[in-house]
Amino acid sequence: MGPWRCLLLLPLLAPALRAQQQQFMEYVERRITLLEERISQWHDQSSRYSTELRDFKNQVLGMLEAAEKEREAMRAEAESAAVRVERLEREVDYLETQNPAPPCVEVDETLMDKQVATAKQRKNEKYTKLTDCSDTIASVRAMKILKRFGSASGLWTKDAAGSSEKIYVFDGTANDTVYVFPRMREFTLFSATRKAARIKLPYPWVGTGHLVYDGHLYYIRQQGLSFQVIKFNLANKTVVDSSVFPAEEQIPVFGLSPSTYIEVSADEEGLWAIYATKEDEKNMCLAKLDPASLDIEQMWDTPCPRENAEGAFVVCGALHVVYNTRLPSRARVQCVFDVSGTLAPEDASLVYFPKRYGSHASLKYSPRERQIYAWDDGYQIIYRMEMKKKLEV
Repeated sequence: MGPWRCLLLLPLLAPALRAQQQQFMEYVERRITLLEERISQWHDQSSRYSTELRDFKNQVLGMLEAAEKEREAMRAEAESAAVRVERLEREVDYLETQNPAPPCVEVDETLMDKQVATAKQRKNEKYTKLTDCSDTIASVRAMKILKRFGSASGLWTKDAAGSSEKIYVFDGTANDTVYVFPRMREFTLFSATRKAARIKLPYPWVGTGHLVYDGHLYYIRQQGLSFQVIKFNLANKTVVDSSVFPAEEQIPVFGLSPSTYIEVSADEEGLWAIYATKEDEKNMCLAKLDPASLDIEQMWDTPCPRENAEGAFVVCGALHVVYNTRLPSRARVQCVFDVSGTLAPEDASLVYFPKRYGSHASLKYSPRERQIYAWDDGYQIIYRMEMKKKLEV
């Protein structure tokens, strides 16, 4: 086709090209409009989702606040229930330990005079040992501080003769309730007395000279100017026996423990009582006790001074007195008195205790464990003792 023919066709094709271009523009506009509509829908949906998410978040926050309030209410109810349970436990312990009627302890003056006369007749005689125990303390091998419990003064111990693992705690120097923990673990772990059983005694005790021995509690009761040794059965919670201590005008036995007038101690030989009277107010006295009848079997005047003494215990028939100072320093065994005369004075070790907090309020020797349960300014301490054989006189 020649050029002139193309020029003739151009006027005929131009309207068709313009129509196609117009259709294409309209198609593009429709697609753009559709995209704008979809973008608008997406925006509306996004706004709706944001609103729903915000509402859900507020709903969850409200539920969390309500749950926190319910948790606080439940915690308050649990604490209230714990208080009620603890009160109920105390009431149950009280009902279990309460005796229907306190026993009537009457003092037989004739019997008392006879006991005093018999004891004085045997005063300062040589003691015939009941066992072959020939040990004496060499040193303090180890010290273990368990915890801090109760008042500055008190007493804690195990049964010195039986196999029980129970821990008996006397808080203070004048009270009528003994705390009993089933084992050392419970006493060590729990700071409160909620885990302890309570034994309410028919008469209050005085001082820190009490003892648990062979299932019985031997404790000191003050009645006017006289002092009684009460034998209390721990199994049936009753008083088995009591006896007025046959010593006149008693004074505190330890210069640094003014509330203790009689110290009941146990060793391999049995029961002992450490005391002091105005007759010889400078030194201590020692008596052998019959654990069954509470009779005084024998009495001794010892050379051990009361001044600056903070406690004492008996080991294999030898009295060991622990001394300190008014301003507490290291406690030490500075006086040993052997009632059988088998311990040479130069063989008695002057044992030093590690430096601690203050002054011992009580020292309880356990013959079956060869250790001492001590109370020092509210701290409960165990001293493990190193023993050696006596060099007999």
